Formats: sequence, structure tokens, C-alpha cells
Amino acid sequence: MNFKQVETFLWVSKLLSFSKTAQQQCTTQPAISSRIAALEAELGVTLFERDRNNKVILTTKGHELLPYAEKIIYNTKEFTDKANQSASFSGVLRIGVSETVAYTWFSEFMERFQQKLPDVLIELTVDVSTGLSEQLTEGLIDIAFLLGPLSISMMVNEELTSVPLVWVASPALELKNKKGEKQQSLEELSSKLPVITYAKNTLPYNEISRQLKKNSKEIPRIFSSTSLGVCRQLVLDGRGIGALPTEIVKDDVEAGKLDILELNWTPSNLNFTASFPMTPHKPQLQTVIDLAKRVIADRHGQKDIIDTNT
Repeated sequence: MNFKQVETFLWVSKLLSFSKTAQQQCTTQPAISSRIAALEAELGVTLFERDRNNKVILTTKGHELLPYAEKIIYNTKEFTDKANQSASFSGVLRIGVSETVAYTWFSEFMERFQQKLPDVLIELTVDVSTGLSEQLTEGLIDIAFLLGPLSISMMVNEELTSVPLVWVASPALELKNKKGEKQQSLEELSSKLPVITYAKNTLPYNEISRQLKKNSKEIPRIFSSTSLGVCRQLVLDGRGIGALPTEIVKDDVEAGKLDILELNWTPSNLNFTASFPMTPHKPQLQTVIDLAKRVIADRHGQKDIIDTNT
């Protein structure tokens, strides 16, 4: 048994296709079949079989052995990382970031990255987290800073930060809570004004949609967008109330362009992770993650989160 056989087993279990695994591994389908057959012969078990539609599926034993194979790959990666810590980094690193990250701390990250790893070129992709997840799975990007963690085989997730959301509106709408006034009802406001927030199929959108459908008598109007810049501008223009990250609207609140609203319900914090596949091995990734964590820690030490009670 060798590392390549175990790695191939993991990719087939994730893609459920010998041909797609061959493309990912830059080899032929017969080569993939040969690796799996050799691994099965050495272990004395059947790892894959085909269902009535001729689709590849994991056997019971394959499911049982999968976590052990993942551990082998992960430990091998850690071993190689330690061995290469002093090596110089060069080449191209494909990084995907969600728009929340792009609007907040990523510029500072890039500045420090260029200082620390001047020989590494970055190819940047900005997309919603679901899109980034698909690109990670397909091997189109090396690492992503996104809403996580990702529950995908062979994917490593490291916690980065938790970002609060806050309800905001244009002062022209005169919705700001007066001192001593009780919290306003989201359901009541949403019956009069659209709710502006993240794109469909994102965690914030789904959570807000469930909340409104559960408690509103009328069909809620939700204006969603893949662009946080568009969401922010719509709220600034008084087109509705917005559920947006505190850091993105902080300057607008301080300048009096947006009001913080105290409502009876607020979406959960957004939890961001650095997520990347175990293979192919990229020794730069731990350095990149550590740098991102340092940037986030420094920002939190320098800037206060918006006080929603003011």
C-alpha cells in the first residue's frame, strides 16, 4: 500500500467517479482503476461497487475505512509541512474569498502577504461561499476564506473569526429606536419595507427567510444580492432595512448615514473558516492561515465593534 493509492481512494470516494478522479489526478481512468484494485487486493476488501444505475458507490467497508484514510492523508500533510517550514515559497496560490472578507480585512492581509511571501503570486476569486465550496471541491482554487465549516470529505477547516450582523436603515426612514423605546418587531417592519441581505442559498438569507415565513402573516419581501456593495447602497438609499456585517456599515453609522435598529430578532453571527483540500499538498497554506489569523486579531484589537445600544 502506498500514499498514492490512499489518496486515490479518497478522491474516488469524494467524486464517486473514476473518470473525474483521473482528470483531477492528471492520469488515465485505467490507472485509477489499477490503483483501487491494488489497494483492495492488499487490504482484502471491496471499497467500491456499482449500483443498478452503474454509478460508483462506497461499500460498507469503504465507509468504515474512509476516516482512517483521511487521517493518513492529513498526518502526511502535517509531516511534510514541518519538513518544509524553512523552504522558500514561490509560484501561484489561488485564493477564494467571500465578499464579506473582501470588504473587511483582506486588503490588510494582501499587504502583509506580499511582504512575507514576495515570490508567491495570488490569483484571487471573490464569490459567495457556496460557489467557493464548489471550486474547492473541483480543485479550481487552493484555499478559501468563507462561511464554514465545510462538511466535505478531505476538506480541512480552520476557524478564523465570527462576524456579527446588525440591522440598519437610512435615517430618512426615521426607524431608529428612541431612548427607552422597546425593541421593534422585525415582522412588522418587514410588512412595510423589504429586507435587504445576502444572496439566496447563503446562511444569512436562509435564516432570515425561515424567521419571516414562520412569524409573518404576509409573504415577506427579501431583496437579495451576491454583492454586499449593492446591498449597502440599497439600504443607504432607503430602499429597505438591511441585515449586514457590522464592519461593512461601521463608517456609515459613525457618519450618520445609517441608523442601527434594535429589533426583536437578529440573525446569527457569520462564522468564517480557512478551508482547503488535504490534497494536493500546498506547504504555503499554514503560513497563509496563520497570517490571516494575525491580521484579524490585530483588527479586533484596533477597532471596536458597533455598539448596537446607541
